[in-house]
Amino acid sequence: MVLKGADILVRSLIDQGCEVVFGYPGGSVIDIYDSLYRYQDEITHILTSHEQHAAHAADGYARATGKVGVCIATSGPGCTNLVTGIATAFLDSVPLVAITGNVATANIGTDGFQEIDITGITLPITKHNYFVSDISELADVVREAFEIASSDRPGPVLVDIAKDVQVDRYDYQRRNPVVPDPREAAGDEGLAQAATIINNAKRPFIYVGGGALASEATKEVIALSEAIDAPIGNSLMATSLIPSDTPRFLGLEGMHGHYSSTMAIKEADCIIALGARFNDRSTGDRTKFARKAKVVRIDIDESELSKTVSGKVDLHGDVKLTLQRLYPLIKPQERPDWAARIAELKEFEAENADVREGMTPKNVMLAVNEHLEPEMTVTTDVGQHQMWAAQYLRFARPRTFLTSGGLGTMGFGMGAAIGAHFGTNKRSVLVIGDGGFAMCLNDLATAVTNKVPLTVILLNNSVLGMVRQWQRLFYEERFSNTTLDKRVTDYVALAKAFGAGAQRVTTTDELGPALEEAFASDTPYLVECVIDKDELVMPMLPPGGTLDDIIVRLGD
Repeated sequence: MVLKGADILVRSLIDQGCEVVFGYPGGSVIDIYDSLYRYQDEITHILTSHEQHAAHAADGYARATGKVGVCIATSGPGCTNLVTGIATAFLDSVPLVAITGNVATANIGTDGFQEIDITGITLPITKHNYFVSDISELADVVREAFEIASSDRPGPVLVDIAKDVQVDRYDYQRRNPVVPDPREAAGDEGLAQAATIINNAKRPFIYVGGGALASEATKEVIALSEAIDAPIGNSLMATSLIPSDTPRFLGLEGMHGHYSSTMAIKEADCIIALGARFNDRSTGDRTKFARKAKVVRIDIDESELSKTVSGKVDLHGDVKLTLQRLYPLIKPQERPDWAARIAELKEFEAENADVREGMTPKNVMLAVNEHLEPEMTVTTDVGQHQMWAAQYLRFARPRTFLTSGGLGTMGFGMGAAIGAHFGTNKRSVLVIGDGGFAMCLNDLATAVTNKVPLTVILLNNSVLGMVRQWQRLFYEERFSNTTLDKRVTDYVALAKAFGAGAQRVTTTDELGPALEEAFASDTPYLVECVIDKDELVMPMLPPGGTLDDIIVRLGD
């Protein structure tokens, strides 16, 4: 059938199984929005308050579901507002298709109104991008974009469409949805050597990253842990991959990870790294990390192998499938000495745990745990609250903790929480600080308009907590521009002005009833939790330090 280019685009999205898109209209995409109006019975568009939030919403949708998220923006400032969201998805390997409009092909290069070279801008932060100037290529480009975004190591793809292509007409032939390239296990080379290293290890440690989460390797990781009697630690991006109550699971490792997990990877003689990139937050000074350990790495992205930490054996392949091939070569055995040492590390961690009463961040997170259900998705923004959530919240299912790990994007949380709800049709829980909330609070209007069951836990310390923590510990308390001093801002009144429910909590006696009401609400509800400005995230690795330098409590 012969269709306008805008209709070909929307029909292609529908044919790829896309049920919801997030965006903001403008002149260069007005024909696309006209088509979305006419196809509204088959595809839902969620109007966000800002293009960046649309990108984060598509990102949250993708993280929560494993499907490709889609966002739309107009040319000029519309598409440049997507850039931070695209970069966020790129650094965390999230499958995303960003669709933008541009001026007509005849006006390209003339500095026309709202003309911008968005493909040039996004080239370093996308897996691939396209400028579509020929309507005959449009449908195939959309299909390729979905395939590329979801294949191998996932990531964002941008499709920029000239204005005239959207109004031209061309024959459209419906196609079945594309499927990602089939994932493959690592080849035979290296498998036997990896198994030998693991079998001969006395202190093995399994370290899971975001690649293991993308591979859906929960079952295989736990089976390996049980077979070789090895503890499991995770990077921030792999939080929720392993259920919190799993035996041998130690939790978050690294700069702000659990003491037991961080010390276990330091003392291990064999590190089995699964889809983990060993960034600086995990290793500290890389030149001094794991110097005595033999490292077995499995990663679907060959460029990650030995990019940071040199591996003894590098296995290029999908984590789940490669573990399935590796497992028959593994010799099941108990390691009582290593288990005893892990118990000592856990005991030390427990002895140094924060057990204060009152409105401490830990107590707030423990109270939130009482209301979390397995299918609920927890999203964070970036900062101290992000680390407290990763440390203390408990998870039962993969893809239920969404956070910006690679880029560390303040303002990520609200949009991602909204997107997660539309992907799962379940309640979203947003843990956020007052700094990040100020960057994305306008999208509370989107949540209210769409009746999203969103519980917002706002940890308000009136400062930019993480930067202030560094200033306190390493910059002689020179608190330069980290005291927000926004005490005149009434967040409860502000939330209510958007149409959300809200309460301000200053004591633990008030916290329980407030959370009860918030989690019972079928529309957005904000609980503002007032905490002290000098609360610290502990443990912590000092800048430039090693795992030997970990600070467990102030004064160490």
